[in-house]
Amino acid sequence: MSTNIYVGNLPFSTNEQEIQGLFEAYGNVESVNLITDRDTGRLRGFGFVSMSNGGDEAIRALNQQDLGGRSLTVNLAKPREERSLRY
Repeated sequence: MSTNIYVGNLPFSTNEQEIQGLFEAYGNVESVNLITDRDTGRLRGFGFVSMSNGGDEAIRALNQQDLGGRSLTVNLAKPREERSLRY
């Protein structure tokens, strides 16, 4: 079972390879998904990392760590809430 991890307060200049390298020190990274703005394509400052092992260690080690001058927020991702349709 994989661990889905929320990573927030990311520098806007970061990329998926940088995040993958950061988390690989703690276990096997299955995927990295950085969220971008739909209109501009610019990073929104958060993303998700899926790890098959080492997720708990990565959360403990990386939460509040500095990356590009910003203090990361790293914790277990919460399940996505159902959103109502907008008309």
